[in-house]
Amino acid sequence: MNNSPNVFSDPGPNRFQVNVINESRDSTGPAPEDPNPQCYEETSFAESTNNRLHVSYRPGNRELYNNLFQNEDTAKTDGSFHPYDTHSNTYYLKTFGHNTVEAIPKIDYYRNTGSITGAKMIRPSLMDIHEQLAKNIAVTSVDKFTKADGTTGGETEPKNEEETQGGFVKFGWVKGVLVRCMLNIWGVMLFIRLSWIVGQAGIGLGVVVICLSVVVTTLTGISMSAICTNGVVRGGGAYYLISRSLGPEFGGSIGLIFAFANAVAVAMYVVGFAETVVELLKSSNAIMVDESNDIRIIGAITVVLLLGISVAGMEWEAKAQVVLLIILLIAIVNFFIGTVIPSSREKKARGFFNYQASIFAENFGPDFREGEGFFSVFAIFFPAATGILAGANISGDLEDPQGAIPKGTMLAILITTVAYVAVAICAAASVVRDATGNVNDTVVSGTHCNGSSACALGYDFSSCKTQTCGYGLMNNFQVMSMVSGFGPLITAGIFSATLSSALASLVSAPKVFQALCKDNIYRALHFFAKGYGKNNEPIRGYILTFLIAMAFILIAELNTIAPIISNFFLASYALINFSCFHASYAKSPGWRPAFRYYNMWVSLFGAMLCCGVMFVINWWAALITYAIELFLYIYVTYKKPEVNWGSSAQALYYVTAIDSALELTTVDDHVKNFRPQCIVLTGEPMTRPALLDITHSFTKNNGLCICCEVYTGPRKLCVKEMNGGMATKQAWLTKNKRKAFYAAVAADSFRDGVKSLLQASGLGRMRPNTLVLGFKKDWRDATAVQVENYMGIIHDAFDFEFGVIIVRISQGFDISQALQVQEELKKLEFERQALEATIKKSECQEGSHGIRGFFRKAAKLNITKRAPRKGNSINTISSIHVGEFNQRLLEVSTQFKKKQGKGTIDVWWLFDDGGLILLIPYILTLRKKWKDCKLRIFTGGKVTRLEEERLTMASLLNKFRIKFADIYIIGDINMKPNKESWKFFEEMIEPYRLHESCKDLTTAEKLRREAPWKITDAELEAFREKSYRQVRLNELLQEHSRAANLVVVSLPVARKGTVSDLLYMAWLEILSKNLPPVLLIRGNHKNVLTFYS
Repeated sequence: MNNSPNVFSDPGPNRFQVNVINESRDSTGPAPEDPNPQCYEETSFAESTNNRLHVSYRPGNRELYNNLFQNEDTAKTDGSFHPYDTHSNTYYLKTFGHNTVEAIPKIDYYRNTGSITGAKMIRPSLMDIHEQLAKNIAVTSVDKFTKADGTTGGETEPKNEEETQGGFVKFGWVKGVLVRCMLNIWGVMLFIRLSWIVGQAGIGLGVVVICLSVVVTTLTGISMSAICTNGVVRGGGAYYLISRSLGPEFGGSIGLIFAFANAVAVAMYVVGFAETVVELLKSSNAIMVDESNDIRIIGAITVVLLLGISVAGMEWEAKAQVVLLIILLIAIVNFFIGTVIPSSREKKARGFFNYQASIFAENFGPDFREGEGFFSVFAIFFPAATGILAGANISGDLEDPQGAIPKGTMLAILITTVAYVAVAICAAASVVRDATGNVNDTVVSGTHCNGSSACALGYDFSSCKTQTCGYGLMNNFQVMSMVSGFGPLITAGIFSATLSSALASLVSAPKVFQALCKDNIYRALHFFAKGYGKNNEPIRGYILTFLIAMAFILIAELNTIAPIISNFFLASYALINFSCFHASYAKSPGWRPAFRYYNMWVSLFGAMLCCGVMFVINWWAALITYAIELFLYIYVTYKKPEVNWGSSAQALYYVTAIDSALELTTVDDHVKNFRPQCIVLTGEPMTRPALLDITHSFTKNNGLCICCEVYTGPRKLCVKEMNGGMATKQAWLTKNKRKAFYAAVAADSFRDGVKSLLQASGLGRMRPNTLVLGFKKDWRDATAVQVENYMGIIHDAFDFEFGVIIVRISQGFDISQALQVQEELKKLEFERQALEATIKKSECQEGSHGIRGFFRKAAKLNITKRAPRKGNSINTISSIHVGEFNQRLLEVSTQFKKKQGKGTIDVWWLFDDGGLILLIPYILTLRKKWKDCKLRIFTGGKVTRLEEERLTMASLLNKFRIKFADIYIIGDINMKPNKESWKFFEEMIEPYRLHESCKDLTTAEKLRREAPWKITDAELEAFREKSYRQVRLNELLQEHSRAANLVVVSLPVARKGTVSDLLYMAWLEILSKNLPPVLLIRGNHKNVLTFYS
């Protein structure tokens, strides 16, 4: 075997190349020249070849290779050829997955799924591998990429945006998450308030305060870890996690207030830093103006410097954070060292005695003073435990957010908790609660001692019980500085803590805000979505954050706003916990976090705990937070941003819907709960809006409405068109606020398609019970098959025990032609505007290029005035008429959208069908558009008992609790119509009559065989009385209901196999002609009304 390295070469990690050669010669020696060398091919799968399978041929038997691809997925071979035999005289060799149209598993197919940004690799569709392969097409493996708009981009390997930009900075879990979280959690509280907290609460309750705070942050960290490991995390931190889990409503509201809270937090931390500097200046008598203005000056200068570090790039900001962390760690270590250095007389006078068991025992219990209690102390300490989102907030700049955020955050919580507890215990075990600071307050021999630990150690601080002392845990905020080995290092630690927290917030706010703006939830804020530089830095966001921070430094009362900020952070924590619970509770198959150490009920407890802590810290600030969040939630819900992130809310809606549908199946139908559930044969919903509108009027918020379309024709084309339009048509219904579903079927005939819909539509108890269709206005011009299909649909509906509603309006329902003309006019207008813009642009450039240049451009653009031709098909006058007709048609199509004026709905209840003919108009009168219309009931009766029958009908309607304006008993329905009306009916059916009675028997039989669909004389004679009735009813309708807003009439039923299709269509035509909108209704003869409670 040839072991030469060029046989199998692997030039890159994604490249596989096979050279198949003739191995019959000695591979060790030089091969003699061959006038007809053996052909070989190279099969490569590499980035350099755009991921397309290429087959290259040497001169020779190219036709042989063309024949290899004729048998679809596999190649034809001769009898001695084995496709995997590399030792024989082979022609080609391919790797599995590269000799078929089908794609092998690949991560790129799953990138940016459902995303509006980023390149997407498209695998071959099911149709590509299911449909018959064209014989002249070679099998190639092609990976296509689509851009955000779904169009096919190049066939190049998709690159992440950050990878395509050289020098993009990515942080690991230590520098990106651990360092940031530790710096943000360790704040000023550690150095200047922790000693006071442990003095008030004692060591026991002090540790409880710390642990309770840590429980909140730990539960939030666990929930955040679960969410982070449930897929790729992009930039946006807490906003991204919440919005992708709970949807844009919660995400958009919390994202805005979280970004604002971070911006104001910059001001808080900077003011904390400025106050420390001013204290130093004050001790040195170096105040510039006064204390307040000095804080403003120093704060403003500090924010400018921090902004410079942030704008310089994440790399510089990260380096600054590392330096600040080192200073902070040195300061903490300095404190612990100070606790073991023997105390001097001055320090003892201030209450520091090194570690003493007596001090530890004395300080173990609480000693709340000045109205403080456990919860007030907890409220003061809790902000010191926040900051766990510092790493998540820059998730877009992390190398591996899924691994870094859980690891870095949880470790930061552990380290900072240990530090807080250690500092609290060490301080309380070595410093007494009260001290005078006077070195002369020693215990004199023979004097009475108050029994305190200080007294036992030789100092008498009993005077602190009657007057306020300046030292000790309860009185001196600079205890850590006093205890430490080198006091200035604690000051440096305070500077480091404040500046690092300010810097983290200054970076977090723009990053979160940029992610929020990119999603375009608040359209007015999209300006801030733009990024700059290799790191996509949100410069505009930095400037906005800078302005907010500066404003609060200069004018705000930070003591008032601080509780609100803490509550903003807590609201974020609560929603992160709730997101984890909600995603778990929804049981979506897409919820598969890699982090397993979570529990949905623990997350729910964490969310409730966060809400409770909000009220503990400040009840009015909690109410303000909830009010702001509720307002933003309602705003985003109202605006309905066009995003779909597969949130857990969607999953829960689905689960709830399934559960509700299953529960319905266990309950038998009851007449009191009957509601019209309609299949509406609209075709494309936008082409018959009036039919949908009238149906929607009595199904909205009341019943099921399914807009149905039947595709007939070549199956392949029908299925392709149907699948391509499903989402678009359902979106049209949603956009136009139609509470309806869209369903479509592909069938051999229109009737077969409707039959499938009648049988299979719906789910469980939510199944249609009524068929709504438009009147076939063109039945006289239609083919016999079309009329038969239309009539067959009505027969099928009755067979399946559906109620039937046929709607007729004067202009008809189909406005597809008008919509097409409207679309063409829009295109022409767009082209005209584009042409005008091009001409204006050319005119602007005329001065620089001269008049010749303009004419050259005009020639290129073909901007010439063409003379009108006589034979032009678009005539101005006819265009005007067509435009007027289309306008009238569009106006008529919206008639059921408009509010109906005062008038009547006339119900001609001629035959009892179970009450559907009465229920539909009653529901209409409950709608705002129809509430001014009164019901008038018309029914047949005996001439001799008109009043009695009227009272009987009134009693029945009262029992049904249906309000009516009047009742008319018509006694002359069975009278013959007048001659003109009957003559019109006869002339209408004349073209469709067989007239077999005037022919001999043989000729008559022949006519029946040739035109079985025509109306025979025998049939017309048999149903003459029924025909009279339809014509007479139209006369009565013209007399009584010509001015009604809507006419509802009992639909006549044609007995199958007895009444011909054309005769029945003639009945419907004559019954409903020259009337306002008509509903021909026939129920399924099962009760839909009851007068029992």
